[in-house]
Amino acid sequence: MSLQLVETIEADTLRQWLEEARTVVVLDVRPPDQRAEWTIPGSIHADVYQALKAGESVAFRELNLSRQIPIVTVCAAGRVSQVAAEQLALDGYQVYSLAGGMKAWSGAWNGAILPIDSQSTILQIRRTGKGCLSYLVGSDGEAFVIDPSVDTQVYEQLARQHGWTIRYVLETHLHADHLSRASQLVEATGATLILPQGAPRQYPFQPIGSGESLTIGSLTLQALATPGHTEHSVSYYLSEGMLFSGDTLFTNGVGRPDLHTHTGDGYSRAASLYNSLHQLLGLPGDTRVLPGHTASPVAFNGQLIMASLNDLKRNLPMLTLPEQAFVETILSRIPVTPPNYLAITERNTRGYFEPDESIELEAGANRCAVS
Repeated sequence: MSLQLVETIEADTLRQWLEEARTVVVLDVRPPDQRAEWTIPGSIHADVYQALKAGESVAFRELNLSRQIPIVTVCAAGRVSQVAAEQLALDGYQVYSLAGGMKAWSGAWNGAILPIDSQSTILQIRRTGKGCLSYLVGSDGEAFVIDPSVDTQVYEQLARQHGWTIRYVLETHLHADHLSRASQLVEATGATLILPQGAPRQYPFQPIGSGESLTIGSLTLQALATPGHTEHSVSYYLSEGMLFSGDTLFTNGVGRPDLHTHTGDGYSRAASLYNSLHQLLGLPGDTRVLPGHTASPVAFNGQLIMASLNDLKRNLPMLTLPEQAFVETILSRIPVTPPNYLAITERNTRGYFEPDESIELEAGANRCAVS
């Protein structure tokens, strides 16, 4: 079979297409186990990877694809998807192959907006594949960023669009599943870097202790020590009734307490997590929780990933367990260790990574939650 070369499409171009709600079919040709890990929202699957890799001709007709709608084929690194695209092109389809595959897609993002009042707004910035959630919060011309996880230019551009100057960059904990962009964002903007007191870092920062606050515009943000996921995890409570819970509390689970622990330490960290969660559950029930992660790919729908504490109490039975039962339940449900977490935490501890490292180190789904 004589194939023909087809165009590739960059991950950022596909991201823009999805953000603009263009009509496009994203066709995932990876093996089922890889797709189960993480996907592009709205994509469809064809279980043809082995056949394509073996050089066999594959029939896509059963997928009922339209020749009037562009198709983007996707694999892990962009090679097998090119073969799929070539076969589709020969059959008359308008088709592209995603350059770099899902590894390149790892940095793609989308956003959602939560107005607070006439002068204050929260932007939720989501890495759509990995489910990392970061926040740009502005009030009266000033702004802070929490847990930056995408390219620093995204936060800079969004801040300019809203007429905000980024004053503070904050982190909730030492991340193990993605590379922090905090130090790079501070360097680009001149903002003050705020990290939990005692945070293991090899670069300068301004520590914030539990109960201490900072202010931008009309907003006051208070740090609450919530150890468990990591020893120095904090959550941030916004005076308007919002909680940035980092990796302590999610909308569908809680943070895993086992990373960077020695034998037996997982139990004590799980107990710390229990106490931290019950500290948060003592806040008003209508407090809106804005977590640091979600377990599923984030759709390009502009809908906030958020839940009230009352909703979480109803929907997460583990939050109502007594301490011993909670600890045993959590430790029995620990997911597979995130790939490259030791290398990622080492880079995050020193505050620097090589630009070409991010694609390899960050590829794959996050595994921070226990549900």
